[in-house]
Amino acid sequence: MAHNPILEEIYAARDQLLADHKGDVHAYVQDARQRALASGRPIATPKQRSRHRTGAADPDAQEAGDHLAAAR
Repeated sequence: MAHNPILEEIYAARDQLLADHKGDVHAYVQDARQRALASGRPIATPKQRSRHRTGAADPDAQEAGDHLAAAR
């Protein structure tokens, strides 16, 4: 494999972050979250996205969809 100094730097940073937290990824994530909250900057919270079933492949599902549309 070719020598890639950028990847080596990334791997070294990852190793250092894990070493700072004794190899505990969960501890690192908790620390990162606390630092993000303490920064005062807004944190995005994306809405949960779900798939909408059209029922095109299942005629019975289409009837269920019609009932849902009527309830709205």
